[in-house]
Amino acid sequence: MIQLAGHTTLQLLIKEDAPLLSNIAIKAYKDHYLHLWDDGGEWYINNCFNIARLQSELADANAVFYLVCHLDIPVGFVKLNINPSFAADTDNALELERIYLMGHTSGNGIGSNILVFIVQLATEMGKAGIVLKVMDSSAAAIRFYHKMGFVITGNYQLDFPQMLKHFRGMYIMEKTLLPL
Repeated sequence: MIQLAGHTTLQLLIKEDAPLLSNIAIKAYKDHYLHLWDDGGEWYINNCFNIARLQSELADANAVFYLVCHLDIPVGFVKLNINPSFAADTDNALELERIYLMGHTSGNGIGSNILVFIVQLATEMGKAGIVLKVMDSSAAAIRFYHKMGFVITGNYQLDFPQMLKHFRGMYIMEKTLLPL
């Protein structure tokens, strides 16, 4: 268990935690993203958060998952990739693939505390930076990442046919880290 500021903890997840991760992922996703889809997110949830898929991802040596708890209650999860799943400007970067928190946690500093931890972890791993993807229509998330020192370095379009076309744009954001 990793103790963060503000009564927030992170718990490293393993393959056997896939049912718990599925439950938390679906709840957090539904709080924020259903409006992106012509089917209310059903295809994405069924494809990305089913137990078999999550077991496979949890078993991937490149991926690291954490359960996020606030006041000892699960409120979300984080997925990191030790080596990014896409080409980034920053060589030797840690990828923040997902940080999904339940809607009621917004504004409590949980996301900021998690990013402070991720920066510390990446620095300890000797990474030169952190990379992530964010929806170009998510102004609040973009502001948050800018506030945390990330800059936009690229963009691309998602190709999920079930996703509404005007929500398919993504930015690549990166944060350069100083060596220890």
